[in-house]
Amino acid sequence: MRKAIVKYNNIQAGVLSEEDNGEYQFLYDEEYVAKYPKHFITFQLPVSSSAYRSKRLFPFFDGLIPEGWLLNIASESWKIKKNDRMGLLLACCQNAIGAVSIHPLNKIDHE
Repeated sequence: MRKAIVKYNNIQAGVLSEEDNGEYQFLYDEEYVAKYPKHFITFQLPVSSSAYRSKRLFPFFDGLIPEGWLLNIASESWKIKKNDRMGLLLACCQNAIGAVSIHPLNKIDHE
């Protein structure tokens, strides 16, 4: 299982995980739900206490992954297959342009 902290404007919003069976889950942090009930990271994932589940990486997160020549560079540099979407997300999206960033769970302190 691989997990990532999802931050919205540098505030920990939730945890995205890839289960061993290949399914994905996104769960907003309880504190985020209480403090920021209207600050969803995407329209498809409104703030909720319930976990979101999908058999594929959620389209919003998949959209953060580089494309084209930049994807080729990232894939070759980190030796990550292009179809390893979670691996690419973890490797490439810590300093993503925009409000949302993705951080490997084991490399970040809980705030």
